[in-house]
Amino acid sequence: MSFSTSLSRRRFLALAGIGATSTLASCASSGSSRQVYGGQVIEYRQPAFAPWSGAAYADTPDLDIIYGPVEDSGFLIPAVPYQQIDSRFYRQRVVDPTGQPPGTIVVDTPSRFLYLVEPGGTAMRYGVGIGREGFAWQGAGVIQWKQKWPRWKPPNEMVARQPELAKYSIENGGMEPGLKNPLGARALYIFSNGEDTLYRLHGNPDWTSIGRAVSSGCVRLLNQDIIDLYDRVPNRTPIVVWQ
Repeated sequence: MSFSTSLSRRRFLALAGIGATSTLASCASSGSSRQVYGGQVIEYRQPAFAPWSGAAYADTPDLDIIYGPVEDSGFLIPAVPYQQIDSRFYRQRVVDPTGQPPGTIVVDTPSRFLYLVEPGGTAMRYGVGIGREGFAWQGAGVIQWKQKWPRWKPPNEMVARQPELAKYSIENGGMEPGLKNPLGARALYIFSNGEDTLYRLHGNPDWTSIGRAVSSGCVRLLNQDIIDLYDRVPNRTPIVVWQ
């Protein structure tokens, strides 16, 4: 499976359906890397992205339903006040700007978007928040496993920075699942070259962090969105992360 992402800026704009009159912010720098995926050395290039300024193709969902309260595994997830979130970060189907094969997850870290590429040239797009650990890794990997209502076990480095978290350390078994757990309702664990990257896609009890850079954590989605993504992707789903 090729993970070539050498999209030209012109092709990206054409795929996104953004006209010449669209307002574009400065582009993120591009880069390339070599990874081993499925026993094969692959090389991919990250395009220079302009932040999205509007979806060319999008569903018009009932947001009160999508972001309404959800009862899940005995937990009642509260409704999201989506009116207070920038609408570009709502879950929506868009023209695929990534060039990746259907079934691939793409995290566009600078733009705070996560894409699940679909057949037929579209992608389901989610808004995300990016924590410190979320900037620590880029490349190609797979969703090695998924977990509902995971326990949160902050790494020892985080506990060293924040000693008050010691009661949730790996040695102490972590924080029990629940609405206040930083991993939220779901977690997807990313491996590369057979090793845990310590990079996660996970739920999020704090809706105000969507679209923002936050103090800690990896890639966080609204709990309603991570449940939706979890149900759409199987284990061994390929993932590409762009910085």
